[in-house]
Amino acid sequence: MSTSRIVVTGIGASSPIGGTAPESWSALLAGTSGASTLEYDWVEQYDLPVTFAAEAVVRPDTVLERPEAKRLDPASQFALVAAREAWADAGAPDVEPERFGVDFATGIGGVWTLLDAWDTLREKGPRRVMPMTVPMLMPNAAAAAVSMHLGARAYARTVASACASSTESIVNALEHLRLGLADVVIAGGTESAIHPITVASFASMQALSKRNDDPSHASRPYSVDRDGFVMGEGAAALVLETEEHARARGAKIYAAVVGGGVTADSYHITAPEPEGLGASRAVRLALEAADASVDDVTHINAHATSTPTGDIAEYKALLSVFGDRLHEIPVSATKASTGHLLGGTGALEAIFTILALREGQAPPTINLTTQDPAIPLRISGSPIPLGDAPQLAISNSFGFGGHNAVVAFSSV
Repeated sequence: MSTSRIVVTGIGASSPIGGTAPESWSALLAGTSGASTLEYDWVEQYDLPVTFAAEAVVRPDTVLERPEAKRLDPASQFALVAAREAWADAGAPDVEPERFGVDFATGIGGVWTLLDAWDTLREKGPRRVMPMTVPMLMPNAAAAAVSMHLGARAYARTVASACASSTESIVNALEHLRLGLADVVIAGGTESAIHPITVASFASMQALSKRNDDPSHASRPYSVDRDGFVMGEGAAALVLETEEHARARGAKIYAAVVGGGVTADSYHITAPEPEGLGASRAVRLALEAADASVDDVTHINAHATSTPTGDIAEYKALLSVFGDRLHEIPVSATKASTGHLLGGTGALEAIFTILALREGQAPPTINLTTQDPAIPLRISGSPIPLGDAPQLAISNSFGFGGHNAVVAFSSV
């Protein structure tokens, strides 16, 4: 196991509040909401109970060349857009292909391709189903597309652990670099699942906010009147490499990835363990891997989906780890702005966490009308200065199936 420090040298994102990582960050600091009413015939056709979501600002098929976009599901399109940005931002490192890996995640995969193909089969017969259907719908399609486009031959791995997926991929990338499996890894996650079947399904389980008359204020993490999450879409990617490799090529360094923790609740397929036991273990594992104590943590990017049960379970998990000191730590709940990108959300929030450390300010949490007294975290509707001292932050992600993933970053 290598003792080399692992650093982030490139970032890229396509999100509901920005077409790039810098644009997304600027919009986040400005308190922008990415949620709006869905302008599609199928909303009325299926009489959907939820009529809004947080769609990506820039459609990926307007960024990619038409021939390559046609052969990729929207989820893989988003992944390729974000990965290209991150790779260019890192200076397109000169690395042997066999020393370059991909850890890229998704929660659902090519749902649009799958269901469009089913419609084609029913309406036009089997001969009209596209031969590329399976390569486009498979969950590993995004990792494969990134690997083939950038020439990564060390490996191309896919995690599918619901809303913890891309945070788990970053943790995996950290471990793979420490194991010496690669010198450079591009990690992240993607999702494009704002589809009538997923909207109907999440609404049926009472997971989505139903504030159809006020989409931009619908996601309200930690508010007493929170009523569910807002679906989002997009992708985010990070270039990780050993510090020696980065320094040798004169790369800019955003932050260090210093630890990660992955656990399972083994409790319920959708509900979090009420006391946050699995989540708290993931936080402790991340801090242990970072060789850090609870007193070192200066910022938390919370999972904070705006569901009644999820937000309180995460608070209990954090309280069990940090004790009363928790209430001093600036916490950001950025899904209030971006919506919930499912398998892409952890990577986007990792980028927000890195930029918070780099710029010395925790991003705001919008839509916090009346804070739930049972969740007395330090949250603000405007950015919170983090100070000049060395910073250590964690980013939390939790998913259906009881998946928990936490990654820790430090300033450099």
